[in-house]
Amino acid sequence: MDDPTPGSENSAEKTAANSTRTETPQPAAGGDDAFDQRTFRRAVGQFATGVTVVTTLFEDQPKGLTVNSFTSVSLAPPLVLWNLGEGSDSHRAFMESEAFALHILHAGQEGLAKRFATRGADKFGETSWRSGPGGLPLLDNCLISLECQVEHRYPGGDHAIIVGRVNAIHHGEPGDPLIFHGGSFLTR
Repeated sequence: MDDPTPGSENSAEKTAANSTRTETPQPAAGGDDAFDQRTFRRAVGQFATGVTVVTTLFEDQPKGLTVNSFTSVSLAPPLVLWNLGEGSDSHRAFMESEAFALHILHAGQEGLAKRFATRGADKFGETSWRSGPGGLPLLDNCLISLECQVEHRYPGGDHAIIVGRVNAIHHGEPGDPLIFHGGSFLTR
């Protein structure tokens, strides 16, 4: 899932109501123990994640989207990865750009996460940001921003897996991370 937005299908209330129900995969033609995408999405949504915004510069315009499929891969060399949905309105930009910035959001940035998860929104118009040394759009006030060079792109079903080498780390103010779980942002 690369655009975490709370919605009626994944609301905390529905998740709680369905948490005691066991869903048994039904065999499908050509497969063993098949299940639908909604069931799978609900299942993997039980894994709590941090929330990031990934940005790039494409055709002289800043582009970005909210991502919760981020992880570190290696310390030497410093590598991270994230997943890009084929249906994303930023798909072409990230598939053709050779660099990106990944921003780890703090607990007070739910609005920013929702803005960058909204298809067609003016994501940068009301967002405080600056151009980094390499020209990448860097969002202000995040916990951490990582400037990365694309190392690899791999196909992964209906997503692309993008691996980047971290070239620069920008530290923001310390704080609690924004967390996404069960289709909702978690607040204290």
